[in-house]
Amino acid sequence: MSKRIISILVPVLVLLIVWFSPIPSGLTIQAWHYMAIFLAVIVGLVIEPVPAALVGLIGVSLMALIGLAGKTPADNVKWALSGFSNSTIWLIFAAFMFAMGYQKTGLGKRISLIMIRYMGKSSLGLGYAVAFADLVLAPFMPSNTARGGGTIFPIAINIPIIFNSTPEHEPRKMGAYITWIAMSATCVTSSMFLTALAPNLLAIDLIAKGANIFITWGAWAKIMVPLMLPLFLVTPLLVYWIYPPTQKQSPEAPAWAKDELKKMGDISLKEILMGSFAFLALILWIFGKELNVDATIAAISITVMMVLTNVVSWDDVIGNKPAWNILVWFATLVALASGLKDVGILAWMGKGTEVYLSGLSPTMLMISMIVLFFLLHYFFASLTAHTTALLPIFIVIASKLIAPDQLMTFMILLTSTIGLMGIITPYGTGPSPIWYGAGYISQGKWWALGAIFATIFMAVLLVGALIFL
Repeated sequence: MSKRIISILVPVLVLLIVWFSPIPSGLTIQAWHYMAIFLAVIVGLVIEPVPAALVGLIGVSLMALIGLAGKTPADNVKWALSGFSNSTIWLIFAAFMFAMGYQKTGLGKRISLIMIRYMGKSSLGLGYAVAFADLVLAPFMPSNTARGGGTIFPIAINIPIIFNSTPEHEPRKMGAYITWIAMSATCVTSSMFLTALAPNLLAIDLIAKGANIFITWGAWAKIMVPLMLPLFLVTPLLVYWIYPPTQKQSPEAPAWAKDELKKMGDISLKEILMGSFAFLALILWIFGKELNVDATIAAISITVMMVLTNVVSWDDVIGNKPAWNILVWFATLVALASGLKDVGILAWMGKGTEVYLSGLSPTMLMISMIVLFFLLHYFFASLTAHTTALLPIFIVIASKLIAPDQLMTFMILLTSTIGLMGIITPYGTGPSPIWYGAGYISQGKWWALGAIFATIFMAVLLVGALIFL
């Protein structure tokens, strides 16, 4: 039996086992059957027998077809399409257009090369150059795969070759170091900015629906930038100490970057426009509440301006498969997650878990939930699947057990782990398989480094919890 057939049968088997299992006390047959399909979808998202967006679409269409999400066909149609009218999903889509603009105009590449040229005279400086390139792009690229894998990887992976460091020949000379710098930096920046990671935006939508708490770009930045910026600044140094390169100086790198910049030529009008649009978007996201401008409308409007000024073409927009794929994927997941509340599953889970957690002190409760949510990512190969499967349950528990005046801050800290947790495994987040596939770090070493840096990241986050909560 082929691997593909097995991967298709596994979610189906999960569905059938749960569907025909005894219904737990407190749940209706409708809720239990909903749970069966939902769990099958989550398993499908982890092993991906078909593209992830199709997995979500299958789940939503099956729910609506057999009438599990509403009492009438009209109710089921409304539920199935609800994710496509969600403003957060369209914000994610528009932000993908920004990422495309950075790549298409060459601005992302130019920024990365400039960093290497002026900071890359030593190995430590090279590490900071790679990290800062990610930092500059992070607020405008909600896909760390597009950022780390699509923009930075093609440039940074050439650096070790300059020093004759390959996976087969002296990987520790430079290649392994650059790999781990890039991975750890993108995990930190993914938590620093709300718009640096698509699952962050998915999470705040789940929080808005589940706890009636609305987290803005500025509210997130107010907590996470002071917390993550110091961590970001020391991360290259930590990598240099814990997993150092054997080559300490790198005079060849700035010269290489200078040559690459010369090949690119002078900065173009499109690059200038792209930079201006990105800056305008950032201003509107930060001060949107004061200016009475919705973040999604701001992003879509700037996307329109990008097309009108030919920074990108309309063909680029309609041909951007990753953006449309993520729109379908996340829209279906939003509907599926909302259905958990509608059929009573979240209330049932929250009530059952509350018994075990209610005896903890408020501080210990919040710390325990943050650590547990983080560590459970060892069982997931997708940040999105992790968020969709677990965050709604944590929201219900937190809403019942955490004081209202602490709830928003807790939700931000809990959600911020989504970016950081990508460090723990070779499959933990989008860029992980790309950098791991480069071959500079063995699987065993990756797991060991992941555990070390996960501990460091979590320690910083918990210090933040003690400060802000």
